[in-house]
Amino acid sequence: MAVGLVIDLDGMTAERYDQLNAEANFPAEAPDGLISHIAGPTDGGFRIVDVWESVEDFDRFVEERLLPAMGRVSGGAVEAPTPQEFPIHAEFHR
Repeated sequence: MAVGLVIDLDGMTAERYDQLNAEANFPAEAPDGLISHIAGPTDGGFRIVDVWESVEDFDRFVEERLLPAMGRVSGGAVEAPTPQEFPIHAEFHR
């Protein structure tokens, strides 16, 4: 069953978000298991709401692509984002 993930990235800007995505070749090369990705600014950074086929798919993307891209963009060591997980009860698309 699919899982929803909410990730708040404090201090993230739209420009840095776009740079990070370019570095990770996203969305041109969508990661295995990603169903939906939505992102937008908050008062203190950026919020991402994803739907993944499994948490394991998300974890693999973080380890293999996101963390290396974050390190290249920031120029140093980075920590993996900590998502809030929620089960998907229903999903609708227009």
